[in-house]
Amino acid sequence: MRKKRTKRRWSGALAGLAGLAGLTAGAVGTALLLRRGDEPKSKKDAVYPEYNRRATDRWARPGMEVTLRAELMPGRSRSERTFRVAEVMPSGRVTLEDFAGEHAETEFEPIR
Repeated sequence: MRKKRTKRRWSGALAGLAGLAGLTAGAVGTALLLRRGDEPKSKKDAVYPEYNRRATDRWARPGMEVTLRAELMPGRSRSERTFRVAEVMPSGRVTLEDFAGEHAETEFEPIR
């Protein structure tokens, strides 16, 4: 009878150690996640990547000439589809001189 009792004591101790190891691992994992969340984020970080661009990384600048894609203005020559950028918005959209509305980068032909 003594052997069974000893066996039970050891198995209980092992189960207790395994539980303690699991709790320790969970606590360490939680601490790492909380630490990662506490890192200061830049105030400039936004959901959309075009908002995170610096002024030097913009695809267009005021005064620059851009050409609308031919699909948007069918039947017009390249010179008729070329406009000068008046203003670049923080979102990356632009307003054009002598052309109404705000326009996105995808509406224009790639810059050569």
